[in-house]
Order: sequence, then C-alpha cells, then structure tokens
Amino acid sequence: MRMNYQAAAPEAVKAMIGLETYLARQSRSEDGIDKPLMDLVNIRVSQINGCAFCIDMHTKDARALGDTEQRLYALSAWRETPFFTGRERAALAWAEANTLLPQGVSQALFDEARQHFSEAQLTNLTLAIATINAWNRFGVSFAPVPGSYQSA
Repeated sequence: MRMNYQAAAPEAVKAMIGLETYLARQSRSEDGIDKPLMDLVNIRVSQINGCAFCIDMHTKDARALGDTEQRLYALSAWRETPFFTGRERAALAWAEANTLLPQGVSQALFDEARQHFSEAQLTNLTLAIATINAWNRFGVSFAPVPGSYQSA
C-alpha cells in the first residue's frame, strides 16, 4: 500500500463508512437495493475504474451470497450474456452511466431504470454508485493490496 489513508484521515473514512451504513440499512427496506445486486454494481463499477482491491472484495462477497462464478466472470460483458435479469441489467446500465459521466445519462436509460426501481430505490442506487466510485478512488490512488479481504 502506498499510504495508509485510513490513519491519515480517519474522519474521512468515518464519513465513507457512514454512507455504507446508511446503504446497508436501506438494503433491508423496500427503498433500498438488495445486497446481491449491490455487489454486482460494486464489481462492475470497480472493473471500469480498475480497482483491484474492490473487485477482490466484492466478488468474494457476491460468492458468499451465492452468486455464481459464471455470472461473475461474465459481468464485464453483461450485455452479451443471458445471465442477468432485467432489473440487474437496468442497475448495471445505470451504474456504468453514472460512472462514465461524460457519456451522459440518457432519458431512455432513466426510463428503463424507473421501470425497475422506485424513486427512492433509484436515489439509493445512485448514492451507492457514487460511494463505490469514491472507494475506487482511494483504492486506485493508495493501492491497498488485494487478496487479504475475507467475506463476513
């Protein structure tokens, strides 16, 4: 690891953990996004951003919750596979658009997402995407070593 950012700015990490705590609490309500779907989103965003630590973490979490190797291996090419539901596809498309912001978020994409998510769910999904993008910035910038994370 290049730098221990957690020790350097513990309040910043505490704020990030606060977002994670909120999202975990919401995942157990009708306004939240369930953990298996969040893991898929977190993996896909981390693939786009090249965050090895986060890819390692979230693939382990996804497998612990029962996701299959086949789906995880195919996630980077999810559009070309039959392995994902309509809801998962909408979330993955939303995640990609909100990670690659210069490409924009089209009205058609918004309309597709709204077919699968309530306003509260879409807001929470967007917050989750923003959060994993922030974690990816820490991971890519400070290079924590992947492999040591163990799923709870």
